[in-house]
Amino acid sequence: MLYPEIAPRMTGMLSRDDGHEIYWEEVGNPDGIPVIFLHGGPGAGISPNSRRFFDPEKYRVILFDQRGSGKSKPFGSLENNTTDHLIGDIEALRESRGIDKWLVFGGSWGSTLALAYGQACPDRVLAFVLRGIFLGRETEIAWFMDGMGRFFPEVERSFLETAGFDAHPGWQRMLDRYAEIFAGKDGEDAAIDAARVWSAYEATCCTLLPDHGLVEDFEGDEIALVLAKLEHHYFVHRCFFEPDQLLRNLNRISHLPAVIVQGRYDVVCPPMSAFELHNAWAGSKMVIVDDAGHAASEPGIVRELVRATDSFDGKNFAGN
Repeated sequence: MLYPEIAPRMTGMLSRDDGHEIYWEEVGNPDGIPVIFLHGGPGAGISPNSRRFFDPEKYRVILFDQRGSGKSKPFGSLENNTTDHLIGDIEALRESRGIDKWLVFGGSWGSTLALAYGQACPDRVLAFVLRGIFLGRETEIAWFMDGMGRFFPEVERSFLETAGFDAHPGWQRMLDRYAEIFAGKDGEDAAIDAARVWSAYEATCCTLLPDHGLVEDFEGDEIALVLAKLEHHYFVHRCFFEPDQLLRNLNRISHLPAVIVQGRYDVVCPPMSAFELHNAWAGSKMVIVDDAGHAASEPGIVRELVRATDSFDGKNFAGN
């Protein structure tokens, strides 16, 4: 169960030299264990529930909207928006909040960014709590574009038709066609409609049981366009990684403890990536949730994420 709703104790905007302004907030105990929450997408932004995976008496929780997302400015911007830029923002936020080291918590794309940040700044990490592992590899991007639909063919049909295809042309051609649409080649209305279809496709595939509220949220104007455009941007650039970068550089953080929470029926980020990460990381604990898909909102996922944060003492996870 999530902790009760809690309002931010502090909020602010972190100005960066390249024109981006990063919205951040802080909740919980100012003297508690520092933790940084990394949201998914890219482009999903934080929500009030993002604050609720942590005991507010135990943790000092820092959350922020990644570049182009949520309340950060400029909204939806792709300029100066790369994984390295996001890592720089995390470090700037850590320094501005006067934090030496923190627990890094991230799911889906947030798990990707958590690993990339940890490998860039291993001396600033206490441990990791990761969910729905996405390693930013070409095979995983291809699965998103040309794999999820095997389980949700009726939703994939709309994904294809919006791009002008009757049959799947292959994942790279789909990326190329959506690039044209999002660039406005078919008009502004077509770009907005395509973003809604993209986001609804992902949301539908996120949960083991249908969650129409989640789909409606993803289709909303506040999320759809920025989520679709930012995800597409990162997919086109292979998340700004070298091939297999996160696994090849795992030795930089493999001495640190980690809990990996993975839904058995995760269609968006299938469990194979989580297993590969766990098998390569001697200090990690793997938790498979047998009655869950991808979403952080699913009851079994919530249970295990909260169990992980509850069990962390600032150095290790109980029983790890």
